[in-house]
Amino acid sequence: MLGTLFFTFVKIGMFTIGGGYAMIPLIEREVVDRGWIGKEDFLDLFAVTQSLPGIFAVNISIFVGYRLRGVWGSVICALGTILPSFCIILLIALFFNHFQDNPWVVKVFNGIRPAVVALIAVPCISAARSLHLKRVQLIAPAIGALLIWLCGVSPVWIILAGIAGGLAYTFWIKGKWERRQR
Repeated sequence: MLGTLFFTFVKIGMFTIGGGYAMIPLIEREVVDRGWIGKEDFLDLFAVTQSLPGIFAVNISIFVGYRLRGVWGSVICALGTILPSFCIILLIALFFNHFQDNPWVVKVFNGIRPAVVALIAVPCISAARSLHLKRVQLIAPAIGALLIWLCGVSPVWIILAGIAGGLAYTFWIKGKWERRQR
């Protein structure tokens, strides 16, 4: 079982371009379809790992490994996720100076960009559908994305505004609504 876990997460780490968000559909397919974790548990795991420090694809692999095989499972899954990226980055670092001005290399990296955007968008849309979000609930994230993209606002300010808005909603607006219902 440890070997299966390792090679599953090596495959995930090796064949996803674009980092953590791009890995989510592949992790979900491998983990949920194999019956290692249910769909609802995966969504909960996804939410929790986003709030933890570090790369959440690695965090997810650690949780999955721990759930299935304890500490050794978490170590094996983390290594499986990290090892391909580490080796690829090491190879790029060794040879990039020789190829960075090559027009074909530039074209390859420019061609990968739209695919990475799509790989990041798919899990976001999938999570929104799974959580049964209404369109009105997508307004704030859309505004945040536009502010970052078009206006150059730092994501830190967007996150702080989201925290402030969540606290205001929870303690002020929702509190007033609940008091009226009583």
